[in-house]
Amino acid sequence: MAPEIAARRRLKLTAAFAAVYLVWGSTYLAIRVVVADLPPLVTAGTRFLIAGAIVALVVLVRSGPIRFRLTRRQLAAAMLVGAALLLGGNGLVVLAEQTVPSAFTALMIASTPLWVVVFRRVWGERIATGTLVGVVVGFVGVACLVVPAWTGGGADPLGVALLLVAALSWASGSFLSSRAAMPPDPFASTAIQMLTGGALLLAVGLARGEPFQPLTWAASPDAFLAWLYLIFIGSLAGFTAYTWVLQHAPISRVATYAYVNPVVAVILGVAILGEVITPAMLLGGAIIVAAVALIIRNETLQRRAQPTAPAMVTVEEIG
Repeated sequence: MAPEIAARRRLKLTAAFAAVYLVWGSTYLAIRVVVADLPPLVTAGTRFLIAGAIVALVVLVRSGPIRFRLTRRQLAAAMLVGAALLLGGNGLVVLAEQTVPSAFTALMIASTPLWVVVFRRVWGERIATGTLVGVVVGFVGVACLVVPAWTGGGADPLGVALLLVAALSWASGSFLSSRAAMPPDPFASTAIQMLTGGALLLAVGLARGEPFQPLTWAASPDAFLAWLYLIFIGSLAGFTAYTWVLQHAPISRVATYAYVNPVVAVILGVAILGEVITPAMLLGGAIIVAAVALIIRNETLQRRAQPTAPAMVTVEEIG
């Protein structure tokens, strides 16, 4: 490879990884800003409907309708995964962030890979000892976050409970997406997931009495700009960068975003919103991030030892 081509490739990889690390790490902050002034589920629903429609339009323009000619099983799988990831995962996150700081939220959601391993074990899959050790260590970190909240010394207990269920729901969608008959085109699959999840979020938001008045959202400029950021930067730019690095970098390197994003979210929450980081959050967050790093490293070594083995850890953006 010519030096100039190699240099351009390195530059593109650096930019793509920076986008995945920074953009997805910043979505927790953006969500916190949005829900401070705007209806949480309605704004989340419209966000994913718009992003999903844009992705679908791009797929149609570039490839025509053939990418959306799916079997009923493929369509059902994509819709189910979209419901688990976006309604159950993102929906509970936006509700929780009405009372829980964005930094705390990011640390709790960082436990998602732990739950994925639990699902795999319940499914009957054999799990390497090193991975199980990482899961146990990670749940110690989760306890460090949860126990103070439920004993009156930490974050809002209801918000913390919502985050626990959100991580569980996101893990279930991630687990299902790696085993179900998903659409073969990743962009078409993402469009279906976003449109399904967005429609469900909007419907549930309206059912719980949230107002649907998008023309008035600009009256809260910070929240409105954060909502636009989530659509065009968080969902579209972040996902495009993630898809690109999956095709141009080893999965072991791509997976590092799972423990970089929480660190980015904590730094942004403190620097921009002035959120307070308690000793329990520092301890619990450090343990969770270390455990996820241990799991990803161990799973990567397992895949190298068994080249034909399927990917072991599925972790996806939730913000």
